[in-house]
Amino acid sequence: MASLSLRDGSTVPHSAYQTGSLRRPFHPGERLGLHQLPTAAADLILLGDLTGRYAAGSYSKLASDGRTLVLRADCQGAAEHGHRITAAIACHVARAGGTVDELTRLLLHPDHEGGRHARNIALRSGQSRALAYIGRVWASASAAVSSTTALESRHHSYEVLAALRDRIETTPWRGERGRTALRVLRAHLNFAETAGGPLHHASERQTAEEAGISRTTLRVAYETVLKPRGWLRRLRVGHGREGSTWYLAEGSPDRHSTPVAQSRFQTTQYPPDLALEEWHTPETGTTADLDSTVIGQLMGHDAFAHRGLGSAALVIIGALHARAAQTVAELVCSSSVSRATLYRTLRRLADHGLVHHSGETWTLAPHALEGFGDLPPEAAAEEISEPARGWDAVATRHGTAGVASRRKAVHTAERAAYQRALERLSEHRSKAVVIVRDGRQVLVPAPRPDEVPTAWHAPDGCVLDPVTGRAAPDWRIATDGRLILITPADQRSYDELAANHAEARSEWESAA
Repeated sequence: MASLSLRDGSTVPHSAYQTGSLRRPFHPGERLGLHQLPTAAADLILLGDLTGRYAAGSYSKLASDGRTLVLRADCQGAAEHGHRITAAIACHVARAGGTVDELTRLLLHPDHEGGRHARNIALRSGQSRALAYIGRVWASASAAVSSTTALESRHHSYEVLAALRDRIETTPWRGERGRTALRVLRAHLNFAETAGGPLHHASERQTAEEAGISRTTLRVAYETVLKPRGWLRRLRVGHGREGSTWYLAEGSPDRHSTPVAQSRFQTTQYPPDLALEEWHTPETGTTADLDSTVIGQLMGHDAFAHRGLGSAALVIIGALHARAAQTVAELVCSSSVSRATLYRTLRRLADHGLVHHSGETWTLAPHALEGFGDLPPEAAAEEISEPARGWDAVATRHGTAGVASRRKAVHTAERAAYQRALERLSEHRSKAVVIVRDGRQVLVPAPRPDEVPTAWHAPDGCVLDPVTGRAAPDWRIATDGRLILITPADQRSYDELAANHAEARSEWESAA
């Protein structure tokens, strides 16, 4: 099969761009053609979605209740499918360094099956509407491509994750909300390192257990810090036994920053002298210096749970492990913890013998990462009440022992209840049994229960529960006097169910 190349107007065989991902490098200033795109992109433009990769979820949607699956109309499903193909082509062109004009030529070419959706818009609504639609798709694709990284090899993915880890460790995470977001982001980085790239799968319960926080706190960190600042993007919401699909990106502290709701319109904190006007600079520094690997190893312990040592102790230990012997002024900048919180947390760590104070500098104890404190020879006896003997002992002293195990038990029970609910739904929507007779399929009718006793009848076709005496919401009485179980996923009326069953039984009896 031959196809017209948009670069020079000559015909190029389809096999010319089948062998490699890129036929030759594309240079800015020249016209982008099919032979300069990856093989998958060229096939998608020429032949369309032959494998059905972009059809999943295009022809159905969830109803307003979030549970019922509703089928789209044929035109709506085809439009959704075509839009996904158009967006994928736009991403390929943007990744190759093309322009919106080159995307328009590829989509509106009459021989390219991948541009059928854009051409249909041009036929129905006019050329200007189609060009405006292509412009919107191009803007979204350009934004998506600019915020993602194309991984060329496994080593490249490790380099990307290492650079991302360095960015996380040098970003100031101010306040309790910022330190909590750091724990969540470190948990996602652990998942990404296991998956081998920024694209990974994780559920909310799994991430909460990894970060050592509750699901409520996890969602607050998602919505207020990580998502608005571009650190995380949820590409697909998980369902069933599959977790959500996430992409770990290189965020920015000022990107898409949203104002945080405050309890007062005006602050009650004023400078000591009116000539100073106001404090316009933050107390902490603009750069940080943390060891996030240490934070990722310790954040799941009960000792760092809420009402324990907390997230401030985590970042201080990470800062002291990255660079030992720091003063309070240096720790304020490297850990992004305010001076008051820093003094309070250092005093708490010193009570366990996890940090030592020598002059103006603070250092970690030799076995502080294992939770074991010690009493230095030059320290007075009253400075350390009792050296810690492991993180479990620290959690016991703060009353947070067993928080992680109780959280896992609750999550296990929630997962089991969710799976039971999915199994009940799957039983209601079991696959139909058919036989083939004379070249056509004949439905084998499912067994029907006996007729409903008169005592179970209720007005409006409802069924009374013989145990409670109340109407059962999931059961109805059909026109033939038999029970019919109605699920939220079923869109047929009771009369239609009874008529379909009678028709299927008649056809089955005649075939048998």
